[in-house]
Amino acid sequence: MRTKKVFAIVGFIIVWTFFTYFLLCSQIEFPLHKNRISQLNQLRADAQKEYKKSESHLVRLMDILKAKYYVPQLTPGPVNIVALSGEEPLGLLQPPGDNINLNSNNNVLMQEGIDQFAYNNSITKTTIALPTKPAITRLPNGEPVIPILVFACNRVSISKCLNNLVQYRPSAEQFPIIVSQDCGDEATKNVILSFKSTVSLIEQPDQSDIYVPPKEKKFKGYYKIARHYGWALNTTFHKGYEFVVIVEDDLNIAPDFFEYFLGTHKLLKQDPTLWCVSAWNDNGKANFIDTSQPELLYRTDFFPGLGWMLTKELWQELSVKWPKSFWDDWIRHPEQRKDRVCIRPEISRTQTFGKIGVSNGLFFDKYLKHIKLSEDFVKFTKLNLSYLLKENYDRIFLSKIYTYPIVTYDELRRNLIKTDGPVRIQYTTSTQYKLTTRMLGLMDDFKSGVPRTGYHGIVSFYYQKRRVYLAPNANWKGYDLSWS
Repeated sequence: MRTKKVFAIVGFIIVWTFFTYFLLCSQIEFPLHKNRISQLNQLRADAQKEYKKSESHLVRLMDILKAKYYVPQLTPGPVNIVALSGEEPLGLLQPPGDNINLNSNNNVLMQEGIDQFAYNNSITKTTIALPTKPAITRLPNGEPVIPILVFACNRVSISKCLNNLVQYRPSAEQFPIIVSQDCGDEATKNVILSFKSTVSLIEQPDQSDIYVPPKEKKFKGYYKIARHYGWALNTTFHKGYEFVVIVEDDLNIAPDFFEYFLGTHKLLKQDPTLWCVSAWNDNGKANFIDTSQPELLYRTDFFPGLGWMLTKELWQELSVKWPKSFWDDWIRHPEQRKDRVCIRPEISRTQTFGKIGVSNGLFFDKYLKHIKLSEDFVKFTKLNLSYLLKENYDRIFLSKIYTYPIVTYDELRRNLIKTDGPVRIQYTTSTQYKLTTRMLGLMDDFKSGVPRTGYHGIVSFYYQKRRVYLAPNANWKGYDLSWS
């Protein structure tokens, strides 16, 4: 009996202990646990507060931008200015081509057109463009749409360039003309706008001062040009085009300018050793070209520029490491060129009239103003241009040149050569090359060791009704950077 009482008392004590323990735990929190919960609740409240504040600012900003910059699309309509005026409302870091999606209360704000550009792997500028109609990048017949991207700043004489382009353009649908303006010069902008629906205008939004190392202050213009090129190419290719032809605002074009690029654009896709097509011949003075062969084209290791076409794939490669200045010299470096070449014509399809610029007329009076512009219309789309593919070109071009007789400059000048046909002047040092080119009147400089118009070190030109090749010896080992 006593045993039963003992068990009953012990059982009561155990039940009472468990009941008391759980009752207390349900009402009392440990101090540490309670402190953490309080901190988390505060952080969550702060985060929600900041999110609502940012969302409110963004909605207000989008309303302001739409009211200030939105231009209804008309057909036909005025020039479509798609870039914002230089304001940078938000620092949204997002890869080019993505959309911004901001969700709030099941409402989604969609803002397309993030133009972003990287300098030395760091994002330096982000702008928001208003929604525009998607670009047509292919014609119904399958041919690509190739925009002509004209770079402008403060030259009102851009009217000459645009008149030329509009005059010779065979199709506004296939060759939309996009003028990208830097500087914000109103007089130049008004000239561009006067062309109305025949061209589109985009404006480089970043008009802030640009950092230039103290020793390069006089080259600030080149820094701004590089920034402009990067932004404009990024903006244009972002629309989905496969090719872009770059034209400066001080260029006139030949009647077959568009036909030239139509006939050669496929080669850029066929031959991975090609990376551009240029309309320019650096040694294209009238006395150095064969005017009877306007259809003649060459491969060249030298990047000519001055009216040139590149592909979307090349821009994707170059854009991530685009330089802060001197982009044209940078693009000629072996690290960028990677032994790839350009196509260039015997007779230039562009001609520059811009003596005044950031280069202060360098080479203009002596060389550039004397470049002959082709006057013939060559149907390049009807020609077989497969000879320009590397395998064919090297087999024919290189093998023939070293069979031609070697002559001296004096023999050439005095017409003492007894045989007809092409000849070769040989050089082995940079000094020999420069001396010969200066006597002839050719451009004598090197960029990254490559002479202008050179291919495997060979420079082709026409002299006194004879084809002449200024060439290194047959065991040439490649370009020497020290020659620059």
